[in-house]
Amino acid sequence: MAKPKQQRIDPRAVERTRNSGYGAASKKTSNGKAPAAPNKGRGKSGRPGGRPEVEAHPAKFGDWVAAARIPTLALGIAPVALGTAAASLETADWWDHWVRALLCLVVALSLQIGVNYANDYSDGIRGTDKNRVGPARLVGSGRARPRAVLTAALVFFGIAAVAGAIIVWRTEQWWLLAVGAVCIAAAWFYTGGKRPYGYSAFGELAAFIFFGVVAVAGTMFVQVGTVNIEAWLSGVGAGAFAAAVLLVNNLRDRAQDAAVGKRTLSVLIGTTASRVLYIVLMLAPFGLLVLFLIPYPLSGFVYFALLAAAPAILIVTMSKSPREYRPALLLTLLTALLYGLGLAAAIAF
Repeated sequence: MAKPKQQRIDPRAVERTRNSGYGAASKKTSNGKAPAAPNKGRGKSGRPGGRPEVEAHPAKFGDWVAAARIPTLALGIAPVALGTAAASLETADWWDHWVRALLCLVVALSLQIGVNYANDYSDGIRGTDKNRVGPARLVGSGRARPRAVLTAALVFFGIAAVAGAIIVWRTEQWWLLAVGAVCIAAAWFYTGGKRPYGYSAFGELAAFIFFGVVAVAGTMFVQVGTVNIEAWLSGVGAGAFAAAVLLVNNLRDRAQDAAVGKRTLSVLIGTTASRVLYIVLMLAPFGLLVLFLIPYPLSGFVYFALLAAAPAILIVTMSKSPREYRPALLLTLLTALLYGLGLAAAIAF
């Protein structure tokens, strides 16, 4: 059987290849200097790694929807439901305020989506998401330009601002404008700005305050002008779940965050302490639920949410690789939604 002829290599062709294109490391220009090497350090943006490049296959509509992280909207729905249920206890004409309740929902959901896009943008341009283990981000993966993702974040912050302004106009509580401004600022500076507090271990505390106590109490106040004990207690429960969601997310990304200098709470206290804190945050709302059992007997059914919380706790306790935490994150969000809607129904009905 004849053997195929070997291809003859022309030495002159090899030499021409070495002296052309990106391989011209030793070739000098007309001024006697070597051509500039491809930029591997800081780009024109001044950021490590330069500005993220857009891949040949840009993000489609489904990618933008995924980047909004729809499951996290549970953290906006639950506190609005709880605040609205608490408001129903204070007036027989509560149904006259359904527009305000709907506007509160728009504010909560818009802020949640806005902070998700803002997080995508800020972490992406810093290079934090370059080698992330979780779902790919738009900027970090290079599927969308940073400016486009920033625009999306600002659009949703704008929607939240408009809905909030309408609430202020209807209630004539003008000081709420300052509260709204603080909420938007907190959403942006979680990972945005020169000193994002999400990089300094304050993310969980902010989630507890703004997606828990403030969201529930604020929803009730704009409807009936007061805040009762049911709103404060349920706000603490909702805030605990919001903090738990962020904690398990940071626990999953702990190694990567530490490598890029993102000092989240999980990075600072370590894996074991993070797991213990997660368990406390997941079980504390069910402890508070005892206070609702006598005045609202139907609240006992909310304990069925433990069917989602228990496996989440087990996964977080046993997980050894970052990818194993993803089911726990989804189960934590499900627990928050079931708890919020269940307790709201028990209070209102």
